[in-house]
Amino acid sequence: MIVDLPDTTVSAVSKALVKVREEGGAVALGRVLTLVISSAGRTDEAAIEAANDASREHPMRVIVLSTTRDAETRLDAEIRVGGDAGASEVVVLHASGETSTDAESLVTGLLLPDAPVVVWWPGEAPENPSESPLGRIGTRRITDAAAAADPVAALGRLGTHYTPGDTDFAWTRLTLWRAQLAAVLDQPPFEPVTGVRVVGSSDSPSTELLAQWLGLQLHVEVDLVIKKPGDGPNGIHSVQLDRSSGPILLSRDDGGVATLTQPNQPTHDIALPRRSLRDCLAEELRRLDPDELFGDVVRQEGPTR
Repeated sequence: MIVDLPDTTVSAVSKALVKVREEGGAVALGRVLTLVISSAGRTDEAAIEAANDASREHPMRVIVLSTTRDAETRLDAEIRVGGDAGASEVVVLHASGETSTDAESLVTGLLLPDAPVVVWWPGEAPENPSESPLGRIGTRRITDAAAAADPVAALGRLGTHYTPGDTDFAWTRLTLWRAQLAAVLDQPPFEPVTGVRVVGSSDSPSTELLAQWLGLQLHVEVDLVIKKPGDGPNGIHSVQLDRSSGPILLSRDDGGVATLTQPNQPTHDIALPRRSLRDCLAEELRRLDPDELFGDVVRQEGPTR
């Protein structure tokens, strides 16, 4: 069910939300957090759909704030519940003109009481998320460097301004890669890694983070090879770990299947799919404490190219 509230106020939206819950027999007590989705100029339906899917694992209230500066000053809203909101309740706010300049006030009156607040920027994020109007109210702040005009530069800014509670989907997309590489090194022979080579696309900030993580964890110099988009698959192409017995090579094709090659062992095909928005968001919502490892990695100096 969708309830439209044209030319309204935050107070009116809050009252309408209570009324919708009472009429539908739903309660807010089962909600474990508030997710605030910030977008400029449009309603990001892909982000809302990802939040609806993730809400089946993390029941929550979703507040979507879409702002437009160069337009008539007004606030339009819609409330989505039931089949249009998964296991959550979704409040979409379209703020324009002067109304859009005070994002914190627009959202504060709709937050669940005594529940953590997670702020997510699916597109371009503020230069310093923790000091932005929405970031100041967030327990966790999720950005996506891959959505920026210059993904690597966006990652660098995040490292410069990192505050505990910050995270980025470029890091979340590495979970399967990190798990697979760690599993390989947990098997004999237990030889030290003497060199690392990471190959990936220039539009993939995850490639940069993977190289920084490997350098931090293995204490070796990492050779980072960046390919132009279109020169091979998107994202991370391969990781090679050099040991005295020979190199370990994990490479992925466009189909999401990775090939693992190791000395004196048969070649293995491993499912290593690209992670969806829903997968990334659900993983980040599983932990609301600061990700200290991400903080250590994102603040590392970039590896050798």
